[in-house]
This record gives sequence, structure tokens and C-alpha cells, in this order.
Amino acid sequence: MKKGKLIVFSAPSGSGKTTIVKYLLQQEDLNLAFSISATSREPRGTEIDGTDYYFISLHDFKQHIKAEDFLEWEEVYRDNFYGTLKSEVERIWSLGKNVIFDIDVAGGLRIKSKYPEETLAVFVKPPSIDELKIRLKKRSTESDDKINMRIAKASVELATAPQFDTIIKNYDLEVAQKEAYELVKEFINKN
Repeated sequence: MKKGKLIVFSAPSGSGKTTIVKYLLQQEDLNLAFSISATSREPRGTEIDGTDYYFISLHDFKQHIKAEDFLEWEEVYRDNFYGTLKSEVERIWSLGKNVIFDIDVAGGLRIKSKYPEETLAVFVKPPSIDELKIRLKKRSTESDDKINMRIAKASVELATAPQFDTIIKNYDLEVAQKEAYELVKEFINKN
């Protein structure tokens, strides 16, 4: 099977990475397909199994870990696992497409370390921690405790930004999307 490229977008929650990834998926010339992550958490809001995530039980997630079915995985919060199934990447490559990930910082760096030549690792940086808090509150999907947990984690994640191939500062979404498009296009066209 011909390997495509791996495009990793990582950032603290609320930085805009998902919005940027959705924009890139609409650019047909990039030939991208979204890597759907697996998670042991319950669906939020209108999330759909097999579209937003593969929602699997905690028990089944742990069975996949034992079987080494994941390219990367992490316990992001207690009993709250996220990971990328190897079969998901193989599925996308079999379609002749490049894989784009919207993934946490640790997972993104793990993929980069496993496939250094095939991976472009992009860190999306928010304007500030305060702006991040505002964005998370606007979502109205989580309790204040959960938001505070995400903010605490964001400070740690921001410190990893220099380990990525490039950093996009998301002060203006339209500018960030154009910058992301140019970076990805250049990387995909590079042999």
C-alpha cells in the first residue's frame, strides 16, 4: 500500500484547530481525509459515532491497547482515553489520500516521532490563555470545572509548541486558515 502524507494539527482545546482542519478538508486539491480518533468518553452534543469519533467502551479501548491496535493513544483525563487506530490510517491510505489529524499535543508528537519524514506537525497557538477561556465558555458544552481543567492543561501544552514543525498563531481565523493551506499544500507537493 502506498503511504500518503500525515498532517497533524495539535493545540490546546479552544485554539481553533478543529475549525482549521475542517477548512482544509474542504480544499479538494489537498486530497485529505480526516483521521477519526477513538475515544472512551461519551458523545457530546451532536457528535456522531464514526464521524466525529469512534466511541468505544473503556473496556474495549483497553483491549485495543493490549492488542497494539493504536498508532498512538493517551489517557487525557482519568478513564478518558483517546487514540488513533492503525486501521484508520491504513483505511485512508488505501483510498490514495493524505491523512489529516485533529489531535492532542502528546498524540501529535508521537505520530511525528513514528513517521518523521511523512508527517507535518502543526501547532495552533491561541492569542492568549484568557481568550482560550472565553472560547471554551462560549461553546457551552462543559462545566466550569472541565473548562478550568482544560485551561490548566493548555499551559502545559503551550510549552510543547517548539517541538512541532511549525506554529500557526490563530489571532485571525481567516489568516490562520490561509497559512495552514499554504503549509499543507507545500508539504504534500514535496517528494
